[in-house]
Amino acid sequence: MPVLDLMSGFIVELRNAGLPVSLTENLDAMEAVKEIPLEDREAFKYALAATLVKSQNHWRAFETIFEVYFSLRGPEYNIAQDGSEDSEMWREQQDLQMQGEGKGQSGGSMDGLTPEEIAQMLMNALMNGDQAMMKALAKQSVQRFAGMEPGRPVGGTYYLYRTLRNLDLDNMLDKLMEANKQQAAEELTNLEQRLEKDEFQSRIEQFKQEVEAEIRRRLVADRGAEAMAKTLRKPLPEDVEFMHASRDEMQSLKKALQPLTRKLAARLARKRRHGRKGPLDFRNTVRHSLSYGGVPADPKFKYPRPAKPELMVVADISGSVAAFARFTLMLVYAIQGQFSKVRSFVFIDGIDEVTSYFKNTEDISDAIHRVNTEADVVWVDGHSDYGHAFEVFWERYGKDINSKTTILLLGDARNNYHATSSWVVKEMQKRGRHVYWLNPEPKSYWNTGDSVVGEYGSFTDGVYECRNLRQLEGFVEKLV
Repeated sequence: MPVLDLMSGFIVELRNAGLPVSLTENLDAMEAVKEIPLEDREAFKYALAATLVKSQNHWRAFETIFEVYFSLRGPEYNIAQDGSEDSEMWREQQDLQMQGEGKGQSGGSMDGLTPEEIAQMLMNALMNGDQAMMKALAKQSVQRFAGMEPGRPVGGTYYLYRTLRNLDLDNMLDKLMEANKQQAAEELTNLEQRLEKDEFQSRIEQFKQEVEAEIRRRLVADRGAEAMAKTLRKPLPEDVEFMHASRDEMQSLKKALQPLTRKLAARLARKRRHGRKGPLDFRNTVRHSLSYGGVPADPKFKYPRPAKPELMVVADISGSVAAFARFTLMLVYAIQGQFSKVRSFVFIDGIDEVTSYFKNTEDISDAIHRVNTEADVVWVDGHSDYGHAFEVFWERYGKDINSKTTILLLGDARNNYHATSSWVVKEMQKRGRHVYWLNPEPKSYWNTGDSVVGEYGSFTDGVYECRNLRQLEGFVEKLV
């Protein structure tokens, strides 16, 4: 396939995965490729990354797509037959092993070797740090143990599991440490043992990557680059849905949240400084016109000074929407400088104010942990009861709402068929400045089953779908 067509498909797949790649960046990538040797795969990879990746959070998606579109495809990687160098390496390794065991010469083919013998050869390669042998072993291990069949709709993870299981890689580190201990002339210190362990772990991880690359290459050869890229495509951290995120995706979300809040705070502060011009300042214009002989050549304007709003956040933290509430609170408090006052309330079937948890703390995660463990929010059975929680909120804190207050209601509005008490939201709207509802569910799920978001939404200034960080960022920017 011509490089230009390959690059075109690569750029399209990056965009499909959510990476913002502009036409200018596409042209920059083409120019960068001209300056580096194409046979140097690592240089080629990082040249593309330097021109196409703008966020560390997008690196994993870029790397996955790169490995699919630019997998090793030269004649020396032909799947149908083994290369001569690999065959020669196998013969040499087998000869050494057989001589060490006193069994004489072997035929040079791996077909007669048992999994234990191949694992022993891998152990020797890992002990010696033999990169070439590790790569050859990865190729041969996949060919023998993965059980890959053309056209079979099985993911690469299954093939990886089968290969590593037959090589007994889980116990390889202990074997390497024991063998290294026996070979040492004198007893190793704790520091030396730790350094050796780190080195062996690094080599094992490198071998796993070689196996993954070999499996990926064979799948690409069987299914095509586009189909494989679509199969391996995962959402970017800012597009991961709060309600369905795995543990690893939650960690990625937390990492993505910090740079997002810094960028958002800087953008909002800049908007406040450079807001649109207000009405003409007649007196100031006349005063400055004296330097132009009375001609108002430089009109002056009154710049608006919008008051910072007060914010009340009322969040459902029951199990179904806990992650969404947690990230929203973290984002709001990270940019709390854009508000004159921020107060937070959480509820399930009871409600509690948690504003004090966020004061005098540098790590918002600690405050969120206190919210989840110390807040008094379960009064009856621990199932969401929006109606009861809203009534208690209005009774205790309704008097604090004024014309400067914006109320932010967070939750999926699934009320477990309890009374809605929507009149409370109506009173909030009458007394406050704005009332917004953020729902982490897709719009297609609203007002189905026990969802009553439509009834509440009729008394708000807007109900917004906020399933991920990207949508949440857009709303917060609009709010401020």
